[in-house]
Amino acid sequence: MPHYGDLQTAIYSAGLSGIQPTLPVDFATLRARAEAAMPPSVLNYVQGGCGDEWTQDQNAAAFRHWGMVPRMMVDCTTRDLSATLFGRSLPSPLFMAPIGVTGIVTQDGHGDIAAARASAATGVPLCASTLANDPLEEVKRACGDTPALFQLYTPRDPDVAASLVSRAEAAGYDAIVVTLDTWVTGWRPRDLNVSNFPQLRGHVLTNYFTDPAFLKLLAKPPQDDLRAAVGTWGATFGKVLTWDDMGWLKSLTRLPIVLKGICHPDDASRAIDCGADGIYVSNHGGRQANGGIAAIDMLPAVAEAVRGRVPVLFDSGIRSGSDVVKAIALGADMVGVGRPYSYGLALGGADGAAHVLRCLLAEADLLMAVNGLPTLAAVRRAGAVRTDR
Repeated sequence: MPHYGDLQTAIYSAGLSGIQPTLPVDFATLRARAEAAMPPSVLNYVQGGCGDEWTQDQNAAAFRHWGMVPRMMVDCTTRDLSATLFGRSLPSPLFMAPIGVTGIVTQDGHGDIAAARASAATGVPLCASTLANDPLEEVKRACGDTPALFQLYTPRDPDVAASLVSRAEAAGYDAIVVTLDTWVTGWRPRDLNVSNFPQLRGHVLTNYFTDPAFLKLLAKPPQDDLRAAVGTWGATFGKVLTWDDMGWLKSLTRLPIVLKGICHPDDASRAIDCGADGIYVSNHGGRQANGGIAAIDMLPAVAEAVRGRVPVLFDSGIRSGSDVVKAIALGADMVGVGRPYSYGLALGGADGAAHVLRCLLAEADLLMAVNGLPTLAAVRRAGAVRTDR
């Protein structure tokens, strides 16, 4: 059977004919190439974090103090990276985390569609953001047969919230991922220093500007008075959610509700008690709050509290295939990658993002092979060891 790691053989074989990869296979070179290709305003928004970006940097660095212990004399000629999520079979545990400016990462302004096409090409599910340049329905169609999730920034207006969720359900998304930590924007110096906030310039607001409930709030269509439409968006964005809102969220849809931003085990337990169908461990990549603990370091306690009752999703700091395997070892069921696929989009659109995803999966597959871990279950049994204590 084919394995993700076969990509390595294909690259070496092509090299015998003088063909080298057009895009980098490692994160450092990928980032450098993307930095040279992206406009400064977009690059700063994609790369930037909160405050002095300590937490953002720690998200990635913290993977280095978790180590895998190889096991020998195990037949790993066949590996199985398959996973399941809400009853859907998936070829791997990798998914594309939601990024609110995906739409403007590609030169044509349709990065959301490009990301969806990369999802369709690789079988890696996309968690589509509310903030997009293309309507959520078109994004879902571009995903093809690959399952997709819809990330919700819950509007203050209940009718707009209900409408967005209803549209996502009708479009065929598999779950609603409710982001909890972005009812107000964190302090982001990179953007503040150049007074750049893309949404206030009318970018990535298509899901609102095509929503019937939102349009009812406007005196004129967005194309006739963009400034007023953006102002209305600002006034409706960012409902402060509490545990009392769980019943209302559940009433909006038959789809599973996943709570994104859960980092404390007590919050995970309470979320499940309140009806959450999934727990998403994330600190928003360090973009919303600085001075916190790296997300990977908070994952084990949350996974222990969940005890397999619902799926545990994870993102923040994933930069390599080994990071993906470590997150699985520490309790994640599904692992989200963000900035790396954004860089792929910037360099090569859908093909660029698909290349990044395939490289991550190839590295993860080969790591499992040489570490004597033929399945994700074996990875979880092996766990990971903290090396800085």
